Amino acid sequence: MSGLVELRLGFIPLTDCAPIVAAKALGFFEEEGLDVTLSREVSWATIRDKVTVGALDGAHMLAPMALASTLGAGGGEAVPMIAPLALNLNGSAVTVSVALAKMLREIDPEGMAQNPITARPLARLIERRRESGEAQLTFAVVFTYSMHAYALRYWMAEAGIDPDRDVRLVVTPPPRMVEQLQSGGVDGFCVGAPWNAVAVLEGLGEVLIRASEFWPGSPDKVFGLKADWAQAYPDEVRALLRALIRASIWADDPVNRPELIDLLARPEHVGASAEAIGRALENEITFHAGAAGRPRREHALWFLSQMARWGQVGSKPDFDAIADAVYRPDLFRAAAASLGPVLDATLVFEDVSMTPSAALFDGVTFDPTDVAAYASRFSIGRLTL
Repeated sequence: MSGLVELRLGFIPLTDCAPIVAAKALGFFEEEGLDVTLSREVSWATIRDKVTVGALDGAHMLAPMALASTLGAGGGEAVPMIAPLALNLNGSAVTVSVALAKMLREIDPEGMAQNPITARPLARLIERRRESGEAQLTFAVVFTYSMHAYALRYWMAEAGIDPDRDVRLVVTPPPRMVEQLQSGGVDGFCVGAPWNAVAVLEGLGEVLIRASEFWPGSPDKVFGLKADWAQAYPDEVRALLRALIRASIWADDPVNRPELIDLLARPEHVGASAEAIGRALENEITFHAGAAGRPRREHALWFLSQMARWGQVGSKPDFDAIADAVYRPDLFRAAAASLGPVLDATLVFEDVSMTPSAALFDGVTFDPTDVAAYASRFSIGRLTL
């Protein structure tokens, strides 16, 4: 298309890729002067690597992955990333096989009747299996540095399960979770929509706890870019954010739900059934309301606290500096403000700190003013601070 800036954006087949897919399908990118090609990728590692080398200009990205890349966590080269937009809140869940759910209900029916369900029934089963010499249970997460990994670890550890010693954790791309559950390769997983719903609808799994129960307004995906690319192309970044904010508004509107579901169900996008995709969209995922798109620094700081808790960062990192370098609400504000009154101004321009109502499922509220103290309060972890 003559006169348009050509860009390539990556995504993983998940319901929360909706703003990117919708911005392309509805012509929002084009209206902002961008000729965007979408690239459906197979794994989060592929997304990270392609953004790193410039094969993708930006991508649907796990929020902690942007932080980990900037830190060079895991021994890799530090590649600074930015997250100028949160793509969604909520949407993931912990799901176990129907066989495991049955065992949990037999060993602790009262625990399985709680709302939300804690990992205490699982802790009892793990102890019994250990005593009888049975193999460890296997749980899958989508990536080492992900909300899914930290939520599963936190949920287990709250019940006294050490996720590094008492179970086996493996990394599996989201679209392969259900087949792994069906084959017996894993006993459970934490993944984003629609794959929990797919497992339930196919009679293979049972959801134990959803992100909205684990942490109401749970952070998840962001739109990620290399920091040096964003600095070199500020106009393109602003255009991308404007298009994505518009798409988020559209995706949040119940009137557009049938069209959004049909769009995501296409094989070139998510490729799951309309019923499975619709489940999370009905009552879980938020794309825009309440300034869901504003990248909140306290979310970045919580992720960093969990990276510290599990020994994934070096000693004495400057948590505030890292959060401010990666999470860029200033870029979100500028793009949102340029669109007019799409959000209440106080939600766009005020960095509201977390309130007690945002406490996690165990009743513990995260204090973003003292990340080290929060990371140190847990009895199970690999803290290196």
